[in-house]
Order: sequence, then C-alpha cells, then structure tokens
Amino acid sequence: MSINRVIISGNLTRDAELRSTATGMPVLGLGVAVNDRRKNAATGEWEDYPNFIDCTMFGQRAQSLSRYLTKGTKVSIEGKLRWSQWERDGQKRSKIEVIVDEIEFMSSRNAGSTDAPAAPAGYAPAPAPAMDTPRYDEDIPF
Repeated sequence: MSINRVIISGNLTRDAELRSTATGMPVLGLGVAVNDRRKNAATGEWEDYPNFIDCTMFGQRAQSLSRYLTKGTKVSIEGKLRWSQWERDGQKRSKIEVIVDEIEFMSSRNAGSTDAPAAPAGYAPAPAPAMDTPRYDEDIPF
C-alpha cells in the first residue's frame, strides 16, 4: 500500500488560469509560494526560503472558484502529487505538481476593495495557526 497526500499553505503567485480539455472539462492552473524556514548557520537567524509549487484543479468546482483565486490570495490546499514528463524541442522535461482535491481560503485579501469579488459562500477565512517558534528535525532531540 502507498499513500500520496500533500497539504500546502501559501500565497498564490499569479491569478488562476482557467482552460478546458478537448472534451470540455474545466482545468484550473495555480502557482503557490510556500516558505521553508531554516536557520542560517553563519548568522544564527531564521530565514525564509520560498518553494514555488504548481497546482492543478479539475471540474466544475475549478471553474466556479477561478474568479476568486487571484495573485496574493492565501490558500490551504490538500491533494496528491503527480509527476509528468514530456519532450519539447528535443529536450526531455518533467515536473511534479499537486492535483487539488480541497482548497480553503485562509485570508480575506482585498477585503476593503469594492472591485474584487468576495469569497464564495462556505469559504470563510480560517484563522492562521499560532506559531511561536518553528520546529525542525534538527530541533528534535531524538
């Protein structure tokens, strides 16, 4: 048995891009920036290192959410990893992406703006968890 589940939380790096398959199924492309905090060995200070993750969502829900997913929106995504490869201009390419099963809005971006759409019903912002000090494998004594 194997398990393929991932949960990420971060900010969208661009507006969501809605397209369709040849059969008409909506496909939504997202980019999410997720920070990894590490202690700088030279300075002893904690530093953020960004990871940029491609995410894809399929179906009618993807089409419904597309207008709410704009650059900078903080989201939490649950899904599975998918590796794909292709060839372009004679060069083999590959990538790992998250196939989105669930998405939750974590902030009310543009809450004061009148030209930005409000988050859809049922997608109220969730409070961010409190974190005093990040914990990493090297901080665990065993």
